[in-house]
Amino acid sequence: MSLPENSQRVLSYVDALRESAELEMSNDENVFVFGLDVDDHKAIQGSTSGLVEKFGPERVFTTPLSEDAMTGVAIGAAMAGMRPIHVHIRMDFLMLCMNQLINIAAKSSYMYGGSVKVPMVVRSMIGKSWGQGAQHSQALYSMFMHVPGLKVIAPSNAYDAKGALAAAIQDDNPVIFVEHRLLYPTEAYVPEERYTIELGRARVVRSGADVTLVGISNMVLECLRAAELLEDAGISAEVIDPITLAPLDTDTIVQSVQKTKYLLIVDNAWTACGASAEILSRVVETMGTNAGADMRRMGFAPTSCPTTPALEDHFYPNPVTISKRIFEMLRGTAKHWEPDSKKAELAYQKQFKGPF
Repeated sequence: MSLPENSQRVLSYVDALRESAELEMSNDENVFVFGLDVDDHKAIQGSTSGLVEKFGPERVFTTPLSEDAMTGVAIGAAMAGMRPIHVHIRMDFLMLCMNQLINIAAKSSYMYGGSVKVPMVVRSMIGKSWGQGAQHSQALYSMFMHVPGLKVIAPSNAYDAKGALAAAIQDDNPVIFVEHRLLYPTEAYVPEERYTIELGRARVVRSGADVTLVGISNMVLECLRAAELLEDAGISAEVIDPITLAPLDTDTIVQSVQKTKYLLIVDNAWTACGASAEILSRVVETMGTNAGADMRRMGFAPTSCPTTPALEDHFYPNPVTISKRIFEMLRGTAKHWEPDSKKAELAYQKQFKGPF
């Protein structure tokens, strides 16, 4: 999918979320936003800013601190024909409403032969930021990928964030919408008009010939930064953004791996039973064990998310660790290569104005 030629407007990720919700609410009076502090002056990092003033407290309102009960309200409203956007500040808190999401929202359409629809969007944040620590940094989307009836989306840029949120709101299924907090200030070219992106379609955000890098959510940006560092080693990396984790576009990834013969999946979560494991297994099942491709994963170490920046530097994949892993895959461990430290630092100052 390419960007319309007449659109050169730059918008931040968080403003793209707000604009998408505003446009969908203006288009459909059944769309409403609720969740803890959505009408607060901070407006969930600004993603719900101005909505209560425009649409009133009946369509934009805060909730009690009761995730389970409020998710039940969202499910009931969706079954009754409304299209709720239920905002949870952090994905960690979705653990408090798992029965509602997995046993009710995901299964109702199946159990009632398609006569019941549950068109609701569940927004939640993931990722590190000023020491969020063990209970406020977790990316638990693989749990929801496991459940039929739920769609899971994790856009990496403002263009896809606006289009994916609109598509999620219009979808007749419950959608888990994943937002990495470090993506909020990042900017991309975003058209002013309403639009949707196709759910279940991955995007090649950078073409390359030597290795396929698949990043999830914020790791797309880290992979793009790593790809720049790898240029100094003469390695051309292709970077793919799945965007939608369920349903997952395996074909786009397989086509790339068939070309490069190397695959590294970089996740924002633990590797055990995670999104990276699912992507890798699907690629292997599609290509076969005799494909001659080297496939590996990166993600969190098997420990709780740390709080201190020093430990975070070791815990979370970054451009340096990603590029070094790629170099070892392609050149072997006998050769030592260290990315240019100044270039690695400068990579964080570059804006990737997607969708690339």
